[in-house]
Amino acid sequence: MVHKELPIFYYINPQKVLFLYEITTVCKVYKTKLLQIIVILLLLMPDLQAQEKIFTVVIDAGHGGHDIGAPGATVKEKVINLAVALKLGNLISENLNDVKVIYTRKTDRFIGLDERANIANRNKADLFISIHTNAVEKASQVSGAETYTMGLARSEENLEVAKRENSVILLEEDYQQKYEGFDPNSAESNIMFSLMQNRHMEQSISFASEIQKSFKAAKRNDRGVRQAGLLVLRKTSMPSVLVELGFISNVTEERFMKSADGQKKLAKALYDAFVIYKREFDRKKELTATTVTTKKPTEQANETKKPATQTTAADTKSQLTYRVQILASKTKINAGSRQFKGYKNVAYVEDNGFYKYMYGESTNLDSIKVIRKKILPDFKDAFVVPIKSGEKVKQVQ
Repeated sequence: MVHKELPIFYYINPQKVLFLYEITTVCKVYKTKLLQIIVILLLLMPDLQAQEKIFTVVIDAGHGGHDIGAPGATVKEKVINLAVALKLGNLISENLNDVKVIYTRKTDRFIGLDERANIANRNKADLFISIHTNAVEKASQVSGAETYTMGLARSEENLEVAKRENSVILLEEDYQQKYEGFDPNSAESNIMFSLMQNRHMEQSISFASEIQKSFKAAKRNDRGVRQAGLLVLRKTSMPSVLVELGFISNVTEERFMKSADGQKKLAKALYDAFVIYKREFDRKKELTATTVTTKKPTEQANETKKPATQTTAADTKSQLTYRVQILASKTKINAGSRQFKGYKNVAYVEDNGFYKYMYGESTNLDSIKVIRKKILPDFKDAFVVPIKSGEKVKQVQ
């Protein structure tokens, strides 16, 4: 039975209220109202704090347990991965109050690749970061950090990384059924798998680029952003990256990554990149407009900025034209809104429950790409859409 004076608290956390009922009964007996208030505040505080954590990041320490990863001369990959993952998580938790950090593992234990993605999906994560350490068999002097997103392995080197990371599934039971017959040792299997589309590709690449910039600023050898068909990223329903911190096959790099100072520097570089990504995430959220990858509006590249005007963008022309979509929102945005940043002749169309705002129009694809490039500083996620008779024809890359 719930105390009649606390119905609203019951819906916040029933278990705590049942416990609270017993406490308040004691408080009433001794007529200690102040104590009663303090108890309520203390019990509800964790819930209020949890509600503030609107951004969730899942940090995945690669390998673990009987899966040691790449073996170094004096340390195993799984040890480095976990140490850096925990340090990164601590930096985020200590400095960003509105971020919730979840680890796929905090100890030396084995977790299947699909379960790592499942952890992120179950927690509705906003970002997934998988931390690994690289290795090559022969070139012991190869060094540097690189970051992968889901995509086509366009080089033999990238393909080898994918095959090595994906081979972990051989340690799992029933891997053939679980991973739908995928053979990690087959180049053809890895190539076909890497052709799978990732709807979060743009955000993933953006974050990966920030990571590499941060590594470079930390005096690490920048090996760039790469793509490959990585099983650990394939089922994540959010922007995801796999970071290769350095080469454990290089004695100098192994020593650096094994050291507490080296791990601290690597974690700090990842943290700095995360802060930049999160800042951009918050900026987009403040716009209250959801960017959707599908359509876009009208205007000339040399037009000056003026207050936005809105017109229905139903195109009665039968010719193919191109537009740049800058925003999409569930609710209509006023013509003078700051969200348009002073651009004039912003039009909108209603599509699938969204108001989609478009800027620029041209029958020449190259011209509209110039317009998109021009406004990217103000609308980072702007993209080109082909329109014919008022409808989208084909997605432009």
